[in-house]
Amino acid sequence: MESFRFCFLMLTIAILASPALSDLVLSKVDRRIYLTSHIVRISSTMKVENAGSEKESKVLLAFPEQQAKNMAYLIATPHEGKGKGKNPVVALPVEAANPKDMPAALTLYSVSLPKGLAEGDSFTFDVLAVFTHALRPIPEQITQADIQLVLYQDSAHYLSPYAVKVQSLSVKLPDSRIESYTKLENTKIHGSEIKYGPYENIPSFSYSPIAVHFESNLPFAVAHELVREIEISHWGNVQVTEHYKLIHGGAQSKGEFSRLDFQARPNVRGASAFRYLVANLPPRAHSVYYRDEIGNISTSHLRGDSKKTELLIEPRYPMFGGWRTAFTIGYGLPLQDFLFESDGKRFLNITFSSPMVELVIDALIVKVVLPEGSSDISVAAPFPVEQWQETKISHLDIDGRPVVVLKKTNVVPEHNQFFQVYYHFSQLSMLREPLMLISGFFFFFVACIVYMHADISISKSSASYLAKQQWEEVQAVIQQVQNIISRCLTTHDNLEASLRDLSRTGNIQACKAARKAADGLLKELSKELKPLLTFLQSSPSAAQVEELVAKERELQEKVMVKHSTVVDGYEKKLGARDIENRVALQQQKLTALRQEVDDLLEFIDEI
Repeated sequence: MESFRFCFLMLTIAILASPALSDLVLSKVDRRIYLTSHIVRISSTMKVENAGSEKESKVLLAFPEQQAKNMAYLIATPHEGKGKGKNPVVALPVEAANPKDMPAALTLYSVSLPKGLAEGDSFTFDVLAVFTHALRPIPEQITQADIQLVLYQDSAHYLSPYAVKVQSLSVKLPDSRIESYTKLENTKIHGSEIKYGPYENIPSFSYSPIAVHFESNLPFAVAHELVREIEISHWGNVQVTEHYKLIHGGAQSKGEFSRLDFQARPNVRGASAFRYLVANLPPRAHSVYYRDEIGNISTSHLRGDSKKTELLIEPRYPMFGGWRTAFTIGYGLPLQDFLFESDGKRFLNITFSSPMVELVIDALIVKVVLPEGSSDISVAAPFPVEQWQETKISHLDIDGRPVVVLKKTNVVPEHNQFFQVYYHFSQLSMLREPLMLISGFFFFFVACIVYMHADISISKSSASYLAKQQWEEVQAVIQQVQNIISRCLTTHDNLEASLRDLSRTGNIQACKAARKAADGLLKELSKELKPLLTFLQSSPSAAQVEELVAKERELQEKVMVKHSTVVDGYEKKLGARDIENRVALQQQKLTALRQEVDDLLEFIDEI
């Protein structure tokens, strides 16, 4: 309240020194302030008269600077009397004005009249001003069980650069529960409506501050950002996808939240929260979905008729002050209801803003995705917007689809008007994607036919085939060498077994017979190895194979020496301990050589 009084004092000082701008007089002003939602709407009916001799064609509208910052929408229209038919009304041109000798604390707009007012002429028109974030929660923080109280501040006198002969003000509230309000002369209250006036002969720039502190538990739904993507498909559909980042813009919630209390008494233990939102979708909307980053949200209801489709969505949790949520809704629309042709060009005619009821949007981005091949693009919007173009790459696209991006801040339901996107598109471009699919399948099947009938085997006369065949022969020979070496090692094991039998039975003749058989077998295996080694001399594995054969021969010699030493010891009647001592060093060398041979065999096998 103190800041409000200070602003009022500064505004009063500024405007008292400002002279009247012209001889125009407002003979009657009826203002109606609607505080029935968190969006403040001020509707004014004004009758202006020219009391001077010069012709006047413009009327100035004045707003305090702080109020003008929150203004989202302003429109002036000729007044239609009661009982007259509702014909389409053409809005009067409104533009920002900056006349001389005006205080900086005021923001002025100029309304152009249909025709100039001569001396004594009058004209009646309506002005609608819509404001966002104009209701201040008092207190700013409440608990789950508290109701939400908000404060609204304005002037009982219409702030105007012109004198006002007769004026009145009506403030309409959500209900009759009012904490306090400013009481002035000629103030009356009727249920949920407060009336100020009538007041007569009010000078220009008159300002009489009022404040209304009242209960309002209506949804304070604010979208910090909304991205709408409208994708056109000439195959019969317009797909709309809307991404919301939502916050409850009312009094901040403090303390703990009890789901049990809320479920038991939602009107008492959650009066300030809102549980659902309503979206009025276009008629014949189909394929509607409602989801967030977790997945599909089933708490939604859809009903429709020939005039509209109503979607009631419920967030995953009740929305208290300061709480946030993010979700996406999407739906399809029949193409013939929104795409038309004019002067050889196609144009999309669709609403600009969100279909949500009473939603304030801090930043709205509308993306219109046109078919690939669209050109000569232009936009016609009923209000100023930022505009640029992007490119979107989708399935079966070559150059990408042109995207018209429109951005506007401080958006209210009054902005949900139709806008148009014009573009040129050739009928032949529609055949691009079907032809791509047909061509793709055609070439795929041709490739399959060629593959099935073509002989792609390697020629027997080619260098690669000969090299492969030679390598296979080398591998076969190496396998034979490995088998021969394995047989040699088996023969060595048999000699070792004969020595063990000798130590057990003492039969020297049987041991010598085993030695003789082993000698014959090893000679045969040596003969088999010679041609194989000759064949492998030019192969990359020749060095490893030759090393393997050399190690096996060295092992063979050591085995024979050990065998001869043991048999000689038994013939000389030496003791078992003496024989073991004589062959101990030989046995160590045998074990090491056998390990080397086994390692070489394993290495060659890996090759």
